[in-house]
Amino acid sequence: MSKQKNISKIRNIGIMAHIDAGKTTVTERILYYTGKSHKIGEVHDGEATMDWMQDEQDRGITITSAVTSCQWKGAMIQIIDTPGHVDFTVEVERALRVLDGAIGVFCAVGGVEPQSETVWRQADRYEVPRMAFINKMDRTGADFFAAVDSIREKLAANPVMLQVPIGAEDQFRGVIDLVSMQQIFWDDESMGAEYTAKEIESEYEDLALEYRDKLLEAVSETDDEIMEKYLGEEEISVAELKAAIRRATINRDMVPVLCGSALKNKGVQPLLDAIDFYLPSPKDIPPVQGIHPESEEVIDFRPEKNGPLAALIFKVSMIEGRKLSFARIYSGRIEAGKDVFNPALKRKEKLSRILKMHANKRERLNEASAGDIIGIVGLKDSGTGETLCNQDAPVFLEKMEYEDPVISIAIEPKTHADQEKLDTVLEKFMIEDPTLKMRKDEETGQTILSGMGELHLEIIISRMVKEFNTNVNVGKPQVVYREIVTAPARGQAVFERDIQGKSHYADVTVELNPLERGKGVTFRSLVSDEQIPPQYVPAIETGIRESLEGGYLKGYPLVDVEIVLASGGTEEGRGSELGFSVCAAMACKEALKSAAMALLEPIMDVEVFVPDANMGDAIADLNSRGGKVESINPKGNIQIVKAVVPLARMFGYSTALRSATQGRGTFTMQFKSFDRV
Repeated sequence: MSKQKNISKIRNIGIMAHIDAGKTTVTERILYYTGKSHKIGEVHDGEATMDWMQDEQDRGITITSAVTSCQWKGAMIQIIDTPGHVDFTVEVERALRVLDGAIGVFCAVGGVEPQSETVWRQADRYEVPRMAFINKMDRTGADFFAAVDSIREKLAANPVMLQVPIGAEDQFRGVIDLVSMQQIFWDDESMGAEYTAKEIESEYEDLALEYRDKLLEAVSETDDEIMEKYLGEEEISVAELKAAIRRATINRDMVPVLCGSALKNKGVQPLLDAIDFYLPSPKDIPPVQGIHPESEEVIDFRPEKNGPLAALIFKVSMIEGRKLSFARIYSGRIEAGKDVFNPALKRKEKLSRILKMHANKRERLNEASAGDIIGIVGLKDSGTGETLCNQDAPVFLEKMEYEDPVISIAIEPKTHADQEKLDTVLEKFMIEDPTLKMRKDEETGQTILSGMGELHLEIIISRMVKEFNTNVNVGKPQVVYREIVTAPARGQAVFERDIQGKSHYADVTVELNPLERGKGVTFRSLVSDEQIPPQYVPAIETGIRESLEGGYLKGYPLVDVEIVLASGGTEEGRGSELGFSVCAAMACKEALKSAAMALLEPIMDVEVFVPDANMGDAIADLNSRGGKVESINPKGNIQIVKAVVPLARMFGYSTALRSATQGRGTFTMQFKSFDRV
């Protein structure tokens, strides 16, 4: 057992970046330097040693891709992999949800790039406190101050420099720490593990004093005590300054900026110090809120080990046939081998193993508690976004209501070998991502894959090939429509047949009435028990509901309709569930033959982020797609355009937007509702 941990020393962070800004190198270096300190600090940290042999059986479960943890000067830093692709699925959102803070890594040459703009905005939506690390200071064209300006302009953030670089490009030597007023140089021979902090040399004094004053001015704008001392020209201690920067960062009033070159092993240790000093612990952020499944009351969960259990599964991976669930524990504790309650399934699940990933080893834990992010083996049916809690204190940390998929593609395996793998691979994807659906088209024999958008399905297909070596032919994307009746309709049918020596007789009359949009399918019966014995009514309802699934106009599901069982009958001894079920489906088809019907199409909520200069083109393009612009809000020099657009007109939009904005425009799209075509 490890000794009691201090929750205020935990940092749950994500590292987010544009594709080529050096996110992986920064993460690797963090693990390299903390791995060294972790080996030295292992014993006095009281960490339990891990049972290597037993864990060999778990090989292949690469937890690193989702979460890895390391120790630095007494802080436990848990790094969550924020997916690089914003593919509008649940996973990016969940990763951001379980973070307490984040580091934006930017390239000193490129500054803020489109992908970093996108993830930054998502983090804005989740109110995640952030720091920035300007990487690649050694590259030709590196410009620290221009990169900081681009954070201010493009992200509408308030970047505050805690360091300035000494030199740039091939002359980049180290950094000046403006908080402690020291200069830091790294030793190349020790791969940057050794570094020296000393007084600032006279040639850099003016630079240091100029930017120290800018730092104090920026901090004083967010903190009254610092403001008084700054204006009164009183001495401000390093401890006071750090505390003020920490408060402003957690309140999202500023983004502290550091710099370095991860590849050249410079700048990583001060970044680790800054994670510890300035980013929040689970105790520094508002308590997570959950909803009681029955009473619907809102419950606050504070990060306390002895509180009620509240944990969120934020990612599920299927690796070598094993299911590994990643969870963030917000409150309470869990123990290996014990049961937990899943309120969505309304039953218990057993935790066979709890795993923690370290920089240099995987560790099996006996228990984990508030603030921890862990891998769990043994949850059979629990899925992404579901809550684990105690049976006597049930809670939903998040209402799990997945929208129905709105876009489909037909796929076929290219070879016989691919055919054998296809179903298994798709099953894995559906466990990982609940917004993905699959069905077999009986007529064509094709597999129909449905998802939340073009990019969502593109990424699934690309993962099939790259990760599972399964090749498929892909049909054009198709929109998933719905059908409705627009006026009441009535149909009647009689079913009379002998099947396997038994005589069946049923007579059913149904009415179909249109309902308001979004009301679904409802059923009521007007028949007396004498007309139709009550035990056959559920079979009638099932028969009708199943027949509506295939629609009538184009074979799409029929929605927003009230089914009324108007009248019916049977003969003595000839009533049966089979007879009434088949007869009800026939009556329903008769009603649809004479019904006035219409198609509904999916309408999407689209949010487009465009630079001021490209506004006209972006709006004109949305109008040409039949979109209705609902609002335009400026944020910095970016305009956020909110519109509703039919999904059928959004195919190819990402390419059109990129070319209209020189690659700087981005958009998100989610299902809003179905509306008349």
